[in-house]
Parts: sequence; structure tokens; C-alpha cells
Amino acid sequence: MRYPYFLFIVLVAAALSSADPARAAQPEAAFKLFEPGKQVIVDYAGFGVFKGIGTAEYQYVIEKPLDLAAAVGEGIFPNTKGLAKDPEFLKYRKAGKLEGSHWAFVNARDYQANFYRWASAAEAPGVKLFYTGLALENAGLIAHAIKAYYAVAVHFPRSIGLTFWGTPWYVGPASLDKIRFLTHAYPQLGIRLDGADILVQNRYDDDLKNDVFVVTPGKLVLVDQADVIPAPVPLASHKVAERKSFRSCELVRYDNGHWQMLVDGKPFMIKAIAYQPTKIGQSPDIGTLEDWSLADHNANGKIDAPYDSWVDKNRNNVQDPDEPAIGDFQILKDMGVNTIRVYHHTLAKNKALFAELYEKYGIRIMLGDYLGMYAVGSKAAWNPGTDYSNEEQQRNMLESVMEMVNAYKDEPCLLGWILGNENNYGTANNSKQFPRPYYRFVNEVAKKIKEVDPGHPVAICNGDIHHLDVFAQECQDVDIFGANTYRGNQGFGYHNFWLPVSVLTGKPAMVTEYGAPAYGRNFSRDVAEKYQADYLTACWDDIVANSAGYGAGISVGGSLFEFLDEWWKTGAPPGYPDIIQDVTPNCGGPFLDGWYYEEWFGVVGQGDGTDSPFLRQLRQAYGAVQKQWNETVSK
Repeated sequence: MRYPYFLFIVLVAAALSSADPARAAQPEAAFKLFEPGKQVIVDYAGFGVFKGIGTAEYQYVIEKPLDLAAAVGEGIFPNTKGLAKDPEFLKYRKAGKLEGSHWAFVNARDYQANFYRWASAAEAPGVKLFYTGLALENAGLIAHAIKAYYAVAVHFPRSIGLTFWGTPWYVGPASLDKIRFLTHAYPQLGIRLDGADILVQNRYDDDLKNDVFVVTPGKLVLVDQADVIPAPVPLASHKVAERKSFRSCELVRYDNGHWQMLVDGKPFMIKAIAYQPTKIGQSPDIGTLEDWSLADHNANGKIDAPYDSWVDKNRNNVQDPDEPAIGDFQILKDMGVNTIRVYHHTLAKNKALFAELYEKYGIRIMLGDYLGMYAVGSKAAWNPGTDYSNEEQQRNMLESVMEMVNAYKDEPCLLGWILGNENNYGTANNSKQFPRPYYRFVNEVAKKIKEVDPGHPVAICNGDIHHLDVFAQECQDVDIFGANTYRGNQGFGYHNFWLPVSVLTGKPAMVTEYGAPAYGRNFSRDVAEKYQADYLTACWDDIVANSAGYGAGISVGGSLFEFLDEWWKTGAPPGYPDIIQDVTPNCGGPFLDGWYYEEWFGVVGQGDGTDSPFLRQLRQAYGAVQKQWNETVSK
């Protein structure tokens, strides 16, 4: 974080996730609908005609608009007049509670006002319906929210919104993912969506003109609660179609397309975390960031963060007698971490320390090279940055990679290699403008690695699924597709993430970054920390729900961002100790109040900063993830 600029969907929901969504109780509705509609599941075939299902010519033609409006209820297309009959809507409007931009209502805690404002908004109809559904979801009106999301798939599957960065957001697939999440989270409703898919061809660039939508809206059906969530696929009944054997692990593909990672012959999910502890006051922006793997500020012969950190149990920022030094490595082990992600090998050079991490704590590393991101390794100037067609810069980057490979290829602690860090976003490089030379170079690097080290898998770290099609075409020698992905508190999306990766690449996948800040403006610390905890546990639920035997079946794990807050990321200070943890929002994001706070992504905080780099305050997210990961033995 901080170096890259993340792609994300700007949609912020209340924290409906739970560690086990299948056991979630249906929330109490915040208000009662005046006109809930005559049908819980709308029989669209009874009110119109579906044409071209499963093709790019799909459309739904309404033949009985008044009857359909009565069936769906207020706020859902084509019921455009229902609100005018709602006395509460009229009261809200008369009282001036619905004034201002509808976007300002997305995070409003007056859920009824949120619903009324969006249902009456002058907005593109698909976007309007989606956010109306989101308002209903936040208000606890789950069945009506499902109707709203499904109406997007039926009427406006080609609707496109924009992210904070102005990149496309595909509302139709996002709506299908919402339905999938809600029906699974509340199986007691007995609602299941069968046979739905919205495939957007050519979606992986920023050119909307070449997008082709192949639409199959599927059908909502009423079923027994036990039949809402598909049963796991028994892998034992499927043949192994492909086996990639490495010294560190195996990647096994079954004949149904599912992928599984094995370590020592047993199923292994990557439970990784970004670990880059930074002493407060240091910053790469002013050239003072030291190698944490060598730092020994108290001169006791032990590396500071891994071995001398202590847990501030009562959060008084004082090391009390019952708070001995325990060290981050033990804290990581207790959390259930089995892998740490090291972003760039030259920023953490203590190879002996990583050997100890594995030998004493059982934690492996996935070691990376930035591969020209931020102009690191290419020896290019920041502006214009790395040019992936420049042969001299290619040689420089390959030299950096091979330095890493030759140093670590025989180390038992190594699980695999990660190339880049969302380079496709184009920070100090030209891959965003010219993606094909970049991905072609990635594949050449992967081949060179395997010539020297066939013992470890090679992964890419992409920025979400941007340029996924080019990756699929050019990176046949990369073993794992990895992506930094920030998509909200309900995971990443079967239709919007896992399925496209599976269909286009045929490779296993991991989420190389996911996370949320433990801060929200005008929210208490407890509320913000609980939101972060719910967000992270929901993301892991989704990672597991798409691993071998489940969902898309391609997930081999993920890397949480991050272990410890880094205080330099918003406003790099010129000195210390006149420094505070910054709460300036960096950019819009799918979080508690709709903003990124990049200095607050740790599941562990540094308190008031007076005992950095030693003090640790464990947040709610630490305990929540700890419970999940220690329960996730093989899954």
C-alpha cells in the first residue's frame, strides 16, 4: 500500500458479513415497506418476454408493466410511482431529509432516507437499482434487496458505472454477486439463484466501446433452506488432470478445473500477511526507511520487531510487568499465519532471520521482486519510469530477479516467488499504456526463474483483474495468478473475480492483498475495529468458498494487508517525535465511511507511537482472523 493506487469498486455496505454467513441471523428491518410487492420472487416470464438468453442480443421486453410494478413493489423498476403513495416518503421529502446528492446517502445511517433518496434519484437506471438494493440490504430488508439486485440482471445487465479512478464498474455481474452473497448469508429465506451469468467480453481494458455482454439472467427459485448453498464437490471422485510438482509444494488440477495446493502431500491454504514493520518517523519518501530485518535499536543482539515487540494488553502505552517482550514472529504464529509476503528482496536482506522464521515458527515466505514497479530494479528514472520494451532495463530487472532467486532457491523457508506489485496500474512504469510488452516480459522472467529454480511456483501480483485477458495470453509460464483486490466487506465476487480468472486463465489464484482500515471518520474506535474485523473475515470466507471443492474452485489462499500500521503513508514527516498517526483520507474506497486511511490498515497498531518499533496493540481483527486461521487447517 501507499506506493500503488488501487482499483476498487466504490460501493460501501454496512457490515453484514459474519465468520460463518450460513448461520447469520436475518437482521431486524430498520423500517417497514409501504408497498413490498405482491411476489417475493417475481415471475418475470408472466409479465414479459425474454429474448436472446445466453447471447449478446439478450433483452427482456415488458408486456404487462402495471402488473410487474405491483409484483416488485416500491423502489424497484418498473415501479416508478410507488413512492408517491408512501406517506413516509412524503413526510421525509417535506421535512427536507432527502435533499442533496444521492451519493451522500450511501453511508447514511438513516436507512429509510437512504432508500427513499436512491429510489427517487436521477441516475442511470442500473446504477440506481443497485444502490437502491444496497440501501435495502443495509436496512435489513434482505428479500426486497435481492429483488432489486435481480432487477438489474433482468432489465439493465449492460449497465456500467465508474470507480473512484474513472475505470469501468460492471453493475450486472456485481448484482449477481450480491445475490449470491445474500442468499448464502441468509439461507433461511429459501431463495436460490440458478443458472445466472453475465459475461462481459473485452472488459479488462478501459475501453467501454469494445465491451460485449453475453447475458443469462437465470432464475430465482424458492427451495428448502438446506438446498440454498451447493454441497462441496467431492474431489476424490474427480481425476487429477494436471500435477505441477515443486520442491516446496504441488499444484494439482482436477478434471473439473479445480486447483489445490499441497504441501507435504496435504492440502495447504496460503494464510499469508504483509509484514513490513516500520519504525515511526522513518519513511521511504525522505530516504530514511531502514531494513527492518536487520534493525537492533536497543542493541541487545536481537532483531527488534521479530523478537523484542510486546503486546500492550490494556492499551495504556506503557509496558507493564505482565507485558513481556514476545516478538512479532510469535504473535504471527499465534495468529495462525503460515506465510509472510515479502514485497521486494532488497528491502529485507536477513536471510538467516527468514530461516529462523521457518525453523522455529513454521512460517514460510513468498518472496518478491517489484519488477520495475516504482522504477525499482530497472534503474529508470521515476519519470517516465520503467519501459518494459527497453532491453537495457529488462536486463537490469532480470539481474535483480536472478539475484533474489540464486540467494533463496535452496532455502527451506521459501514457498514461492511473486513478481511485481500491481504493475499494471502504471506507477512509474508504462505497463498501463502498453500492457502486452509488460506481461510478455513477466513470462520471460518466469521462464528464466524456472531454468535456475524449478523447485518453486511463480506467481504474478496483478492490480485486480485489469488486463486479465492479456495476462492469460502472454503468461503461460506463470503458475499462479495473484491480484491485489479491495472490493468491500463481502469478499471479491464469484461472477466478478473468481469465475473470470478461472475461465480466462485456467490457473490457480490467490489474493495477494486484501484489507481495510481500522479507522472511520466520526466512528468510535470499537466500531471501526469491528468493521475491519468483519471485512477481513468475510474476505477469507470468500477465499475459502472458492477453493478446491467449492465455488470456482481455484483459490489457493490469500495475503492479508497488513500486520502493522505504517505511519508514513499519508504525510511523510520530516522528523520524529512530532508525529501523529494521520487520519487524512487518501482516496475513496469500499470501507466504513467510504475512504482509504492508509496509515490504519494493520491488524496490529503502534499505540501512541512512543515506543516504536516495539509496542503492539492487537485489534479486534487480529483475534477474528486468528480464530478463522487456526480453525482453517487444510481449508
